[in-house]
Amino acid sequence: MTRAAIVSPAPPVSRRPHLITSDAEALSAARSFADTVKASASRRDAERLLPWLELDDFVATGLWAITVPKEYGGAGVSAGTLAQVTAIIAAADGSLAQIPQNHYYALEVLRVGGREEQKRFFYDRVLAGERFGNALAEIGLRDFKRRTQLLEDSGRLFVQGTKYYCTGAIYAHWIPTLVSRTEDGTARTYLVFVPRTALGVTIHDDWDGFGQRVTGSGTVNFDRVAVNPDHVLPFQASFERPTTIGPFAQLIHAAIDLGIGQGAYGDTLDFVRERSRAWIDAKVEKATDDPLTLSEVGQVHIRLRASQALLDRAARLVDVAMVAPDEDTVAAASIAVAEAKILATRAGLLASNKLFELSGTSSTMSTDNYDRHWRNVRTHTLHDPVRWKFQAIGQYYLNGRRPPRHGAL
Repeated sequence: MTRAAIVSPAPPVSRRPHLITSDAEALSAARSFADTVKASASRRDAERLLPWLELDDFVATGLWAITVPKEYGGAGVSAGTLAQVTAIIAAADGSLAQIPQNHYYALEVLRVGGREEQKRFFYDRVLAGERFGNALAEIGLRDFKRRTQLLEDSGRLFVQGTKYYCTGAIYAHWIPTLVSRTEDGTARTYLVFVPRTALGVTIHDDWDGFGQRVTGSGTVNFDRVAVNPDHVLPFQASFERPTTIGPFAQLIHAAIDLGIGQGAYGDTLDFVRERSRAWIDAKVEKATDDPLTLSEVGQVHIRLRASQALLDRAARLVDVAMVAPDEDTVAAASIAVAEAKILATRAGLLASNKLFELSGTSSTMSTDNYDRHWRNVRTHTLHDPVRWKFQAIGQYYLNGRRPPRHGAL
């Protein structure tokens, strides 16, 4: 499916967001916001209605600024709180929960590698209500020279190239863009914060995946886009030393998968209680008394609880590594997050599949759109291959080998 390019700028920030000051306040705000968007999530998915107004409300809660460190005016919440906030929103609407993932990711890259003046500038923009999208991924380009480039001409910097799977770029005020640059014969990568309104930026609303339909994960073209040198951050250098960029990013992905599974589980309970009929051989009047249904519900519940426990443990180790990053703390955090991501993937898929198995044929009606849970979690869990996380975990525990440092583990 091909859709028209988006050439208009993101809406101006019409209201300054509420300033969240604590972890408890962040969780309360997430629950309140989730309650307001849950009822309309199915329609947005079914009709592919881009959530412009919902995102404005989301930002207005202050939740998009909760990882700004306290010394820069933010709440500086723990990784565990961010993961819980993400899961709460994902249970209500999986697409909405994914949109700020790269926003938080860019803020972590800024925290780890940004200069003081860069931190103050961009943290202030976020506290004022501006959003970051992303332009990180490219399709099938193994040749470094063919990737999106940061070029220099007559002392000025430019970005040239095309990015795909740019989640949130449609809605963004800034598009953090991964670029390559050759310096003294050595290829390096940087993250450039490109204003969405910059001349030469074209955003295509061409995401056509069967799940996560309104994440705005389309294509972005950069045609000789001028770059402010003050908006260029080191990227590759931040992985040449132990940092939490990778496990931090993956923790949020795991929380999205868990949250979608929790949303599917909640719909399963409601359907079985209110609409399901007991199977004839169960010899009971209500579906809620069917012994096999009870057994399956228990299994889904346990998988989700176990996934939550691993996510909580991983978040604690990410917090430790953020305070004292070294080879051991970052490796421990990465492995713990990989474990959580594996189980969140399996629990989310199980919950979304069991919704139909336990609810029966009537749960497949398009008016309910329950298949959005499976489509969303199946799509999102493909973000990074879980099979490689098993391998990294085995190497860590059997051979004492630390995992590679990058944003996908």
